[in-house]
Amino acid sequence: MTRTRTWTVCRQPVPTRQVQAQTIEQQLDRLRAEVAGRGWQLDDQHVYRDDGYSGASLGRPGLDRLRDHAALAELDAVVVAAPDRLARNYVHQVLLIDELAGHGCRVEFLDRPMSDDPHDQLLLQIRGAVAEYERYAELGIVLVMPTGRLCRLDWW
Repeated sequence: MTRTRTWTVCRQPVPTRQVQAQTIEQQLDRLRAEVAGRGWQLDDQHVYRDDGYSGASLGRPGLDRLRDHAALAELDAVVVAAPDRLARNYVHQVLLIDELAGHGCRVEFLDRPMSDDPHDQLLLQIRGAVAEYERYAELGIVLVMPTGRLCRLDWW
């Protein structure tokens, strides 16, 4: 059996979602259990945390280190709890997944494993759109609708 170099990405949920979302430690526990269950090794130095950084930005210290290591072809797999922990924007999710794949690294999600199947790709798009919408709703963003009406996103 070849050794799989495994890395994980975690991001702290926004404080308003703390009750609904998993804490970063809960995410790490799940990720470590999954990695161990596959017989892979995961060193603490290979855990990329972005505590306190918004997933809406690609400029995050942990993510930057991950991308640097991927560019050096130092990883085989990145395991993430869910797509919105990687990025809160669908375009960013696809950009990161494609970038990592270009360096020979696959991205795997615990919540709903993805494949190249068109249905899985559609689900990834929908989840990305929902993550963006939730982010705007959390911030209380007001959108201007095509009709010219204002719409405040505070649905929960």
